Amino acid sequence: MDPRYPIGRAEILPELTSERRAELIAQVEAAPAKLREAVAGLDDRQLDTPYREGGWTVRQVVHHVPESHMNAFMRFKLALTEDVPTIKPYDEAAWAELPDTALPVEPSLQLLEALHVRWVALLRGMTPEQFGLGFVHPEHGRTLTLDQTLQIYGWHGRHHVAHVTGLRERMGW
Repeated sequence: MDPRYPIGRAEILPELTSERRAELIAQVEAAPAKLREAVAGLDDRQLDTPYREGGWTVRQVVHHVPESHMNAFMRFKLALTEDVPTIKPYDEAAWAELPDTALPVEPSLQLLEALHVRWVALLRGMTPEQFGLGFVHPEHGRTLTLDQTLQIYGWHGRHHVAHVTGLRERMGW
C-alpha cells in the first residue's frame, strides 16, 4: 500500500446518480467528526509526527483539511454564481509551512465543523442541474464540474483521516 494514498486515489466519474451524490454529501458531512475522532487524545509529540516519511505532520494535516475545504466551498459558490469562473489555485505545501500551522489543532477542528454545516446545507439545497456547473482549474487546464468536485472532497476527508488512523495503527497509539 502506498502510504500517500491509504484509501487509494480518488475515482472521478463524469456524472453521478442522485443516490451516489447523497452518499458523497454524507461523507462530506461526516468528515469533521471523523477527523476529530482520529486525533482524539494525541499529545503534541504525536501531533508533530509525520504520517509517513517525508510527509506532513498530523498537525499539518489537520490544519490543511479546513484550508482545502474552505477553498472547495468557495469554488462551489463561484460556480453557482458565475459563468464557468477560473479559480485561483494555491500552494498547499507552502501553506503547510506558515506559522499558523504550529497552533493547536482545536481551532482547525472547530473551523472544519462550522464550515461543513454551511457546505452541507449548500450541497443539499442544490439541484441536480447545478451539480453540472463547473469552474476552470488553471493547473489542470480544464473545467471541473461540481459533481466531480464533490467526488474529490468526499474522498479528501476520508483520505486524510486515513493518514492519521494509519499512523496511529502503525505506532500503536
